[in-house]
Amino acid sequence: MIKLIASQVTIDAAAGEAGRREITGIAVPYDVAATVSDGTTVIIKQGALPVDGKAPRLYMNHDATNAIGIVTERVDTPEGMMFTAKISKTQSGDEALILAQDGVLDSVSIGINPVKYTTAKDGTVTVTAADWIELSLVPVPAFAGAIITDIAASIPQDEPEISTIETEPTQETEPMSEATIPAVEATIPTAPIFAQAKRKFVMPTAGEYLAAMHAGGDTFHNVNAAYKEAVRDQQSALQAAAGDVLTTDTPGLLPVPVLGPVFQDLNFVRPVVTAFGARSMPNTPSKTFIRPTITTHTSAATQTEGSAVSATTMVIASNTVTKSTVAGQVTLTMQDMDFTDPASMNIILNDLAGEYLIKTDDIAADALVSGKTASGSTWTVTAGDPTSLISSLYDAAREIAEDSNYFPTHLCVSPDVWEKLGAQLDSNKRPVLGYVTDGIMGQNSIGKVGGMGYNNMNVMGLQLVVDNNFASGTMLVVYAPGFEIYEAQQGVLSIANPSTLSRTFSYYGYFSTFVAKSSFIQGIVIA
Repeated sequence: MIKLIASQVTIDAAAGEAGRREITGIAVPYDVAATVSDGTTVIIKQGALPVDGKAPRLYMNHDATNAIGIVTERVDTPEGMMFTAKISKTQSGDEALILAQDGVLDSVSIGINPVKYTTAKDGTVTVTAADWIELSLVPVPAFAGAIITDIAASIPQDEPEISTIETEPTQETEPMSEATIPAVEATIPTAPIFAQAKRKFVMPTAGEYLAAMHAGGDTFHNVNAAYKEAVRDQQSALQAAAGDVLTTDTPGLLPVPVLGPVFQDLNFVRPVVTAFGARSMPNTPSKTFIRPTITTHTSAATQTEGSAVSATTMVIASNTVTKSTVAGQVTLTMQDMDFTDPASMNIILNDLAGEYLIKTDDIAADALVSGKTASGSTWTVTAGDPTSLISSLYDAAREIAEDSNYFPTHLCVSPDVWEKLGAQLDSNKRPVLGYVTDGIMGQNSIGKVGGMGYNNMNVMGLQLVVDNNFASGTMLVVYAPGFEIYEAQQGVLSIANPSTLSRTFSYYGYFSTFVAKSSFIQGIVIA
C-alpha cells in the first residue's frame, strides 16, 4: 500500500461546537510529485481516487490500531481530492484535537492500493486508479497544497516510517506504459510505502543496528544503506577539514585492512528441526502448555440383532509440555564497536544466533532418541551383503504399520551410520545407495545418498536425516507426525555496561519437543 503524505495543514477549530467533530480539507493534490526514500517519484492523477464505495478510515500516522474516525465525504476537483472526516469521541481523538489546535499536527496523508499505474523511463510512477484505504494526520509534509481547512478534532502521532514502493517497474519501449497491479488477497498484508521529504539520517547505535540486522529484509537494507551514506558524508567532511595533510601523517585515521571475510568452521544447520518442522510456540501466559493425545479409542463391531452395540469410552491424556529457554550472550567493548566496521558485529551476532540454532537442534535430536521404542531390529553390517540392512528397515517399518496403519517417513542417523550406509555394496561391488546418473539409477540401488552431500538423500523411500547431534551408532526409523517441535525465537537483547564501557548482547528463544507416540520412533541396533 502506498502512503502519500500531504503538505502543511491549517487548523480552524470549531470553538463552542461540542457536537461537531469533523475535519475538512484536501487529502492529496493532483499532478504534484512526491519522492519516496528510494528516490522514486509518485504522482496522483485526477480521478484516481474513488468518491463512493467503502469509506476510508481515519488513522493516526497510518497506525491501523489507532483508528480515530472515518471519511464521510469525498469530492473530486481538478486541484485535488477534497474530504470531510468525522472524529470519534475517544481519548485519542480528544488528544488529537489539542495537538491540532496547537499546530503540532498540520498535515494529512492518504494510504492507497494502486490498481492502475504507469511508469516512465525516468522511474516516475503515475497512479491513475487506486483503492483509497485510509487517511491519516501527520506532522511532516511532502506534497504541496494539501491542507485541512476546518477541524474540530485531529490525531497525534509519531514520525512516519520510511519504506519503498513494492511494485516493480516493467520494461517498456514507449516513454510510459500502463500496467495493472494484480489483486492481493485480503489475508496477505502489504508493506506500506511512505512518500515524504527526505531527511538527514541519524547514525544508529550499535544496538539499533543489530536489531535491524536481525529483523532482516528491507529494514536492515535501508538502515545499512543509510549508515553507509552517513559514513561517506563524514569522510567527505573530514577530507575537507584536513586540507593538505597527508594520510601518512595521520596513521590512526585509516582502518587496519582485513583480508576477506572471517573463516567460519561451523555450519549453522538444524537437520532434525528442518526435517520435522518447528511449530509456533503456544502463546500461553505460563511456562507449560497442554498437548492432548488419545490413549483409548472408541470401538466398532458387528452387532447381533437385539444385542448391545460395541461401546468404548475414549480416553484423552493431557500431556504437559514445558517451555525451555535457550540463550547465549556476548559482551563487546565500546572501543570494538566504535573502531570496527559494523560487519564485525554482524559476524559476532550471526555466530551467537548460529549457536542457538545448533543447541536447539541438539535438544531435538536428544528428545527424538529418548522417545524411541526399541524395535528389536538389528543391522548386522556385512560387506557385500545388504540383506540385514533391508531386513532391519522393513522390520522397523512393520512395527509402525502394525500399530497404526501408518508407514515411516524418515531415517535418522549419526554421521558414522551414514558412512556405513554409503559404503554398502552388493556382491558385485556396486553401491546399493548410489548416485543418480543422467536420471538413471542402478538396478541394484535401494536409494541414494546424494554422493558426499546432504540433499536429496533417501533410503528405500525414507528421507535420510544425518545429524552430528546424534550419538554414534544412532539409527531411527520415524513416522514424522509422532514427534513435534515447538519454537518461538525472541531474537536479540542488549544492555549497556557504563562501568566497563561495554555492551552485552544476548540471543534467546523458547523451545520444546513432544513425543506424541513413541511407537512411531523405532530404533535399530547396529552390530
